[in-house]
Amino acid sequence: MKKLKSLIMLALLVFAGTLFWYYRSLRPVDAGDAVRQMVDIPQGSSVTAIADILKQKGVIRSPLAFRLSAKFRGVQAQMKAGTFVLRKSQSTSDVIGILTRGHGEEASVTIPEGFSVQDIDTLLAVQGITANGEITSCAQTCDFSTYAFLPSGTGQLDRGGKLEGYLFPDTYFIVKDEFVPKFFLERQLNTFRKRVVEGLAEDLRTSKRSLHEIITMASLVEEETRTEEERPVVAGILWKRFDEGMGLGVDAAVRYAVNKPRDAITKDDLEVDSPYNLRKVRGLPPGPIANPSLSSIKAALHPKETAYWYYLHDGNGTIHYAVTNDEHNANRARYLQ
Repeated sequence: MKKLKSLIMLALLVFAGTLFWYYRSLRPVDAGDAVRQMVDIPQGSSVTAIADILKQKGVIRSPLAFRLSAKFRGVQAQMKAGTFVLRKSQSTSDVIGILTRGHGEEASVTIPEGFSVQDIDTLLAVQGITANGEITSCAQTCDFSTYAFLPSGTGQLDRGGKLEGYLFPDTYFIVKDEFVPKFFLERQLNTFRKRVVEGLAEDLRTSKRSLHEIITMASLVEEETRTEEERPVVAGILWKRFDEGMGLGVDAAVRYAVNKPRDAITKDDLEVDSPYNLRKVRGLPPGPIANPSLSSIKAALHPKETAYWYYLHDGNGTIHYAVTNDEHNANRARYLQ
């Protein structure tokens, strides 16, 4: 009887000790450390692999306690892949909740196709996520050297810096009070890498153009077209003019040069001394003028061959093509007067 009591007591002590360890292991690693860090969870990661990543990043105390908690909550199969902003001050329960939802809070921001870095800056500032200038400043000064697909030199790149054109337009979940401009831009760059660099790898490999040329052209196509059908046709016209050494004459690039995304451009604007002024400079601008959609990138990769050399949109947004300059001038007189 005495031996049985001893075994029961030992079992209770072990159980209590295990329970104490378990709940202690679920506590934040450092309740006072609110530093935010990016944690990447690859697609197809098991709960064990996720726990190991989190432990390596220092955001959980125990991989075993993480796995047990996920199992008790029945969410092992609900963990999402992606890039997450996590802190050592979060409990294991908080971390599991974020990974299960796929984001920290039910908040999202949509970056429209064709937005420039400055447009993104304005959008986030208007929504109260950042202060004016934070995004453009980071795009110009933050270190993004780990992204090998970005242009190696800044050259005469304009206000968007080397990130212009490579910030993939999409809907992103965010946590407003944990928002870090650099982390957000990295998420867009990671999406670009997945959707374009990796997703269109074979198309890029067989193209005779460089990635920077393709994205630059895609940004022109994005800003110069209104419909999906127009994009490959306009891309074909612009590439044909480029290959022949003709001026592209893209007014959207002039708008970018003088920072007039919507206001009417003037004769003085058309004379501005800028490598982005494609009314005066032949060839492509130094870099993209916007962050293009996937369809514009595909159009730049696979332009449609036609007999056309010119195009314009009338007041209703309908496009009109021309083979000769005389035909183009006739279209101008007919549709733009």
